[in-house]
Amino acid sequence: MLLQLPTQKVPIQEIPINKKVKLFIKREDLIHPQISGNKYWKLFFNVNNYLTKNHEKPYIITFGGAFSNHISAVSAVGNLAQIPTLGIIRGEELKNKWRDNPTLIFAKRNGMNLQFVTREEYRHKEKLTEFLQTEFPEALIVPEGGTNEEAVAGVKMMLNDETKDFDYLCTAVGTGGTIAGISKYCEENQRVIGFKAVDDDSLENKIFELTFRKNFNLIDSGFGGYGKIKDENIRFINDFKERYEIPLEPIYTGKMMQRVFELIDEDYFPEDSKILCFHTGGLQGIEGANLLLEKQNRNLII
Repeated sequence: MLLQLPTQKVPIQEIPINKKVKLFIKREDLIHPQISGNKYWKLFFNVNNYLTKNHEKPYIITFGGAFSNHISAVSAVGNLAQIPTLGIIRGEELKNKWRDNPTLIFAKRNGMNLQFVTREEYRHKEKLTEFLQTEFPEALIVPEGGTNEEAVAGVKMMLNDETKDFDYLCTAVGTGGTIAGISKYCEENQRVIGFKAVDDDSLENKIFELTFRKNFNLIDSGFGGYGKIKDENIRFINDFKERYEIPLEPIYTGKMMQRVFELIDEDYFPEDSKILCFHTGGLQGIEGANLLLEKQNRNLII
């Protein structure tokens, strides 16, 4: 087994907000310095089950964008296990620019091969997957974002006796695997809220197909679109870190926490509710975000 269960409890920190509800955050970002947050759990069974098969030529292939937390995590897993990895990267224009991208530099340093494809080709990942599985029959091909049934089973590990006491469980949503795991394995009385970083109308059905439970709802937290970072997002993230000493990244957890605060101010949650937000990591993306913000002469994320 390559990925181990943590020897120490993942801390749950209260966020003192002086409101009629209580707010907490579970620091999944602290699990591992390079495979952080939900990525650790989404890869947990995918990778460990694959390694038990003792393939002669193990190989891990996956998909992601230029600043993908998933690409970063898979490259780190490959480096730890000394298994070659291949990242199929969205955006052919990045082929000659990857040296300007901290996420892709990190992936390359971990030994990951990068193959850049057009956005049109990337949209048809099913065909790409079929082709790659034929070319590399022994390879583990992990879908974009790591979302599949094994990932959902891994996310179950984010829940424990300490999380049973909360009325609401909140997580950012990209490909839907994390919210599916929380929804599938949480307590009957708990309500799950997913904060969508992407505008994808198919997400609700995808999540239901993985859980067969309707204990969740989705709230838009795109703030202008996936990957878009507004000045208000930067102000919130920097203020949050200053007040609570907890760093947030600007694509997923940062936007989720900002929307949670807005909902609390709008009295969305009943009085005396206990709300738990999952910090799903992804802090590696801050460096890339700041490079883009710097080129735009905007404030940086501290």
